[in-house]
This record gives sequence, C-alpha cells and structure tokens, in this order.
Amino acid sequence: MWTLDELLDRVSAALAAEYSGAPNGRVRDVPDRRAVRWYATTGLVDRPSAMRGRTALYERRHLLQLVALKRLQSEGRTLAEIQAELAGADDATLAAVARVPADVLAAGDAPSPAEVRPRFWAEPAAPAAREKAAAPTGTAPVGTTLTGVALGGGAVVLVPGTPTPADVADIAAAAAPLLDLLAARGLLANEREQS
Repeated sequence: MWTLDELLDRVSAALAAEYSGAPNGRVRDVPDRRAVRWYATTGLVDRPSAMRGRTALYERRHLLQLVALKRLQSEGRTLAEIQAELAGADDATLAAVARVPADVLAAGDAPSPAEVRPRFWAEPAAPAAREKAAAPTGTAPVGTTLTGVALGGGAVVLVPGTPTPADVADIAAAAAPLLDLLAARGLLANEREQS
C-alpha cells in the first residue's frame, strides 16, 4: 500500500515510459492529489483501500486505474468515454491498457496491510468487551438498574439499585463539598440561572 504521494510518484514513473502526454495540452500529464481525489469521487478510480489515521492508502489497482486513465486521455478520449470503457474492468484489463513496468508495480517499502491500523470502531464489540466498556472498574455491571439521586442545582448521582431514604440523606451530606465546588465554578443549573 502507498500514500497518495507515493502513488503519484509511481504513476509518474509508469508514464515516463512510452507516454506522449495529452494531445491538447489542457490535461495534466500526471494527475495531482486533487485530481486523484476527484477521480475517486466520480468513480473513475476506486476509493482508497485503507486509512492510516487521516492518511489514505492506495494499492496496485489504483496505480493501474490512474495510468490507464492517463494513457486513454493521451489518445484524446474524454473522461466520460474512459469511465464507460473502464467501469467494472478487472485488473488484467487495466494492466493491458496501463502497461505499467513490473518494477513500478513492486510494493517497495510501502506498509503491509498488517501494519495498517484496523478500523476498530467499525466492528461490533464482543459481548465481554461491551460489558467491560460499559462498566469500568468500580461501576455497576451491565444490566444493573441505576437510580438517580438529585443533589440540588441539577446535579445527579447515579447509584446501582434503589437507595433508601437514609441512603439518599447520607449521599446528599457526603456530596456537600462537591456541590460547593460546582457552585463556585458556576456549574450548577441554579447558579447559571442567577448569573
């Protein structure tokens, strides 16, 4: 896999061999970063294969698509004609049109897919992981009913189970220093209303 800049370097190297350039001079000989993103948006080129943080990663197929696109443009074809011809093309068809030298196709020092961070947020969590995430150390397990104890000023403490009136009184007394701090910082609802 390659970053966009690495991909563009490979496109340039692939086109250095037997490429006459665009016939009318209105089309760039080598696409820039913006053009590749636009090609991906319009479907001329596949979207990036993976992401490493905010960095898009591209593969062999992207290289074949870009070089094939530029070779067809050099023959005077419009983007609409190229899209109609290459839509759904397999790698063998793209390779025949692109004629990319083998050394340019080599992976080089690009990160392997194993080095790319997985998109952990896109996968559903395992049941045990969901319970652990939902119940950090010292909290109620998943499925336990939580009851809110109003402390005044809009502050509420959640406790597992149902507290007795004596529990509520003790919680309110213990929370007095916390309420004083919240009031001093203007973080209680009645403090904001008075300001």
